[in-house]
Amino acid sequence: MARLVILLILAIFCFATIGTSNSKPTSSVQNNKMDKADKADKADVVFNNGNIYTVSDKQPKAEAIAVKDSKIIFVGTNEQVKSYINPSTQVIDLKNSTVVPGMTDAHYHLSGVGDREVRLNLEGVASLSEMLAKLKAEVDRTPSGKWIVGRGWIETFWQPPVFPTSEDLDKVSPNNPVFLNRADGHGAVVNSQALKIAGIDKNAPNPFGGEISRDKETGKATGMLLDSAQLLVTKNIPAQTEDEKLQSLVIGAKRSVELGWCQIQNAGGSYEEIARLKKLYQENKIKLRVYTAVYGPGFDAIRLLKEGPIIREFDNKLTVRTIKVSFDGALGSKGAALLEPYSDAHDTSGFLTKKESDLTPMFLEALKKGIQIETHAIGDRANREILNIYEKAFQAVPSNDRKVVEPRWRVEHAQIVNSADIPRFAKLGIIPSMQPSHAISDLHFAPRRLGIDRLKGAYAWQSFLKTGVVIPGGSDAPVERGEPMIEFYAAVARKDLKGFSGEGWHPEEAVSREDGLKMFTIWAAYAAFEESIKGSIEVGKLADLTVLSADIMKVPVAEIPKTKCVMTVIGGEVVYKSPDFK
Repeated sequence: MARLVILLILAIFCFATIGTSNSKPTSSVQNNKMDKADKADKADVVFNNGNIYTVSDKQPKAEAIAVKDSKIIFVGTNEQVKSYINPSTQVIDLKNSTVVPGMTDAHYHLSGVGDREVRLNLEGVASLSEMLAKLKAEVDRTPSGKWIVGRGWIETFWQPPVFPTSEDLDKVSPNNPVFLNRADGHGAVVNSQALKIAGIDKNAPNPFGGEISRDKETGKATGMLLDSAQLLVTKNIPAQTEDEKLQSLVIGAKRSVELGWCQIQNAGGSYEEIARLKKLYQENKIKLRVYTAVYGPGFDAIRLLKEGPIIREFDNKLTVRTIKVSFDGALGSKGAALLEPYSDAHDTSGFLTKKESDLTPMFLEALKKGIQIETHAIGDRANREILNIYEKAFQAVPSNDRKVVEPRWRVEHAQIVNSADIPRFAKLGIIPSMQPSHAISDLHFAPRRLGIDRLKGAYAWQSFLKTGVVIPGGSDAPVERGEPMIEFYAAVARKDLKGFSGEGWHPEEAVSREDGLKMFTIWAAYAAFEESIKGSIEVGKLADLTVLSADIMKVPVAEIPKTKCVMTVIGGEVVYKSPDFK
């Protein structure tokens, strides 16, 4: 009996073996399929051991990210990400560094940043004498008669805090014509040589949208030129060579990624500059993403309206779909258009730099063709007037006649807004694109310019947020330094870098750290119609990451500006790594 059982078992075993051997051979085919599926899920790059803030409500924190073909394919834990690694995967240890979505500066001047680095840089000069000393050094190494151009001075902390004059510059530069932009770009001081070349004398009229500053007693030009009056001089300055213009973009882009910016939104440019950007992308000389506007009204705006936008060319690097309008001047140079006179200059309320009749036809066509408009408006009058013009355009072109139903038009700066006009942004669907560092720079002179009452509507971030709008954050570099950590700090601290905040500065208008981070990530992406592809760390989005030396969501506020970018990742590629990150 036992023998029969053993024989039966053997028979069953043999039958099973025969059945298996005679079945369809699947090992090579199925294993190949499995290998292909396995490889499809593997990552090109994995970032692990990170302190990751995703800016996604579904998964706010993570430890690791997997990237394939420039996009995120996994966000989760260190243990989970291991399944996305194969021998060819590059694994980058973040060493517990803080990671945020690739940061975007929503208002930037890329060529200006590059120019600042290669021309006479007057950023941070603490006095008139220091500025003149720098100018003298430049004169000593410049051939006689050659133009000297610089930028970056601001008189706020000088003693006394007054604009320099042509006579000041003549003391150190009697033979070289000089043009020195104030930091905000809305004013410049020139010397007598430059005034002579431009034909600016006692009888020269003010151009529309600008002002030649004059001595109140003699009527003589002081050398200060505001807004469009600068053009009287700049048209005489020899243009940069093509190589110099390309170099400015390369230098500006390099500085940007080293600071942690993955994208900048260029607040005004030309098709000539766009051609340079295309050339540099083709030659792989810049990695920075650029969302750019062209200036209007004018030739470039007409061309954009005729040819249509450029959308995400060069692997999502370059987009051109916006027209930039400058509508008034700056607060510091007293060119911002106010509803009432300046508190420290009762004879002026600033001025508008464009006429409604010149803007309306362009605005109507832009709505019909899906072109975004962004308008520089700083003073409360400028903000009210541009909202009025936007509203008229929206009424004239109903949504069913628009190529893009939600146009996402923007007001750049929105610095001083009457309380009655703040809710109008949300009602009209207008985006206030604001620069936090302007608030902590301006707090030292804005109370004098505006008086305490008007400060209620100055840099009113929290008031805007409560109406339901989003605020994309920028720096306006080279007006400001253009550093993401300074901008983030300014938004959440609302104090200068020394911790000072003056009377009537409304600390309640500061934003939370969560909203501060959104200003430079998902809200900036929204302002560029890109929230579906960037702005948060989520599967399917571009693998843009900014890696920081400290946890900006937890460190004491005063420590935020000390935080450095240690790595910048664009499309999964490490485009910058600090020498200190080893």
